[in-house]
Amino acid sequence: HFIGQTTTVLPGESACYRCLSPAPPPPGAIPTCAQVGVIGVLPGVIGSIQATEAVKFLIGVGKLLNGRLLIYDAEGMDFSTVPIRKNPKCPLCGDHPRILELKDEIGAKNVCDIESGSPSSL
Repeated sequence: HFIGQTTTVLPGESACYRCLSPAPPPPGAIPTCAQVGVIGVLPGVIGSIQATEAVKFLIGVGKLLNGRLLIYDAEGMDFSTVPIRKNPKCPLCGDHPRILELKDEIGAKNVCDIESGSPSSL
């Protein structure tokens, strides 16, 4: 609940999230946001970083996070980066992709197990 992470995905150039996690974990394998909670400002911090990356990309300035996973530990107030590589066997962006269309099977509600608009579940 105190850890956030982000990267910048450049399609065809850099690792995507499927490169890091080729398949979603089975249901119940990891706790949901509703079960463990998320410190309120954490999504804002990560969102601000993502917005900054988008602006840098659009105006062509600075070093982007592609090829690196930025990890923010809000409890320890520590930022770190881990190098990441595009996986040639990735089912989405690899040399022989198997995921060829978007499906609405996994949405935010499934991942975070929260009810939209329900303050008691946030």
